[in-house]
Amino acid sequence: MNRLTVNVLNIAIAAALATGLSACNRNADAGISSASADAGASASADAGVKYAKVVSVDPVRSTVNNPKQVCHDETVTQTAPPKDEHRIAGTAIGAVVGGLVGNQVGGGKGKTLATVAGAVGGGYAGNRIQASRQHAQVTSSVERKCETVNNTSTKIVGYDVRYEYNGVTRTVRMDHDPGDRVQVQEGVTAVSDAH
Repeated sequence: MNRLTVNVLNIAIAAALATGLSACNRNADAGISSASADAGASASADAGVKYAKVVSVDPVRSTVNNPKQVCHDETVTQTAPPKDEHRIAGTAIGAVVGGLVGNQVGGGKGKTLATVAGAVGGGYAGNRIQASRQHAQVTSSVERKCETVNNTSTKIVGYDVRYEYNGVTRTVRMDHDPGDRVQVQEGVTAVSDAH
């Protein structure tokens, strides 16, 4: 026989032996692999994601005071007293005029009395006349008035989450509302949310 035919036969025999051996190995491994597959499935179930039921979520609030300045314009009226507040000029002028008029009346001692009476009466009349004509100076100006107003606001800074896991209720503070369940890790620590 030819050398090529012998080589082809050797390859065919080797292939048949290999196929037979692999079929035997598959049947022998079937029991082992099914047992290990069951163990692997339970291990992956234990290593899977675990959730705890959320019992309550209470927002934690913080009050912040942001004072701000509020300004407005206000009209201010000022009253300045008159320059001659005691009406000395009116009294003096009235006294001089009254004295001159009284001096024109009578003679001797009567003239002196008339001069004094004219000065007193004229002084009083001059005072009253100046009082009726003299008014206080009223000025008004606009002034800017500012005051600090407390502007308080409340904001949520976290959430106290009560959850139940394996019959035990625990509380953890989170930065968000986790919804109806919370993911836990081994050691019963809440790690994230799931809605």
